[in-house]
Amino acid sequence: MKNIKIRETQNPSIIKFELNDFITHNSNYEFKNIDETAKSPLAKQLFYLPFVKTVYISGNFIAIEKYSIVEWADVQEEIAEQIENFVTSGGVIITEEPSDKKKVPVTVYAESTPNPAVMKFVSNKLLTKTMAEFKNIDETAASPLAKELFKFPFVKEVFMDENYISITKYAVTEWGEVVADTRAFIRQYIEDGNTVIEESLIKQTPQAEKQEETYFDTLDVTSQRIINILEEYVKPAVQGDGGNIAFESYDEADKRVKVILQGACSGCPSSTFTLKSGIENMLKDMLNDHEIKVEAINA
Repeated sequence: MKNIKIRETQNPSIIKFELNDFITHNSNYEFKNIDETAKSPLAKQLFYLPFVKTVYISGNFIAIEKYSIVEWADVQEEIAEQIENFVTSGGVIITEEPSDKKKVPVTVYAESTPNPAVMKFVSNKLLTKTMAEFKNIDETAASPLAKELFKFPFVKEVFMDENYISITKYAVTEWGEVVADTRAFIRQYIEDGNTVIEESLIKQTPQAEKQEETYFDTLDVTSQRIINILEEYVKPAVQGDGGNIAFESYDEADKRVKVILQGACSGCPSSTFTLKSGIENMLKDMLNDHEIKVEAINA
């Protein structure tokens, strides 16, 4: 299927059918029989299949739990085609009432960063527990907000972490011309209860997996010490400037630490100085090894 991806789940009775765009905004739906499907013509149609037990609709996917009378391998392609045909023909997947989206008062303020191309937009509401970086609109499957921001012609990159969004602009526009409208758009988007980010999708990326504790446990002792130093002494400072630093690798042979700079730190004129005069010196001192070198692989 061109627009539907079939994903297995930890439950062998349940298969997910993922779409390119998001279906719901901050709401999850579960339908256990055809009588409950008033809000979802698609769920109603799916219940005409005799093996469908439960239909779940959330984010950008439809998940179906089946009865054991069939195997997924025999029917999943047919269901994916049925869903795609339904969507292509303009069928309504879910009808969300205004009451489904709760309007919450939100404060958003703009804050300049050491990188003149980047503005940091800070919210009084937690936006994500999983850091995410989007280099272009094609990478925004996990974040409807990032996708909307890329529709502004001056937006080059979007970075999200905790309660802030750092936006990198193209040089053709000055922040003074667009910062107020951008701030207002972000505030309104969040207030309307729209989905900012689907963290479950972000956690599937290779960079996110490297932040997991299971990955940390596989590393050598020196690499673990480097990560701890970056997390405790470096990351809070760069987050304050609207950016992030992520450990990539450590080569014991040439004592080279590779890191990834994100958000306001990526492409910042002062990033090279910070790496050499700040982070590199700190690691040399705290690891008691003056041969340590720090390199940003995307600087």
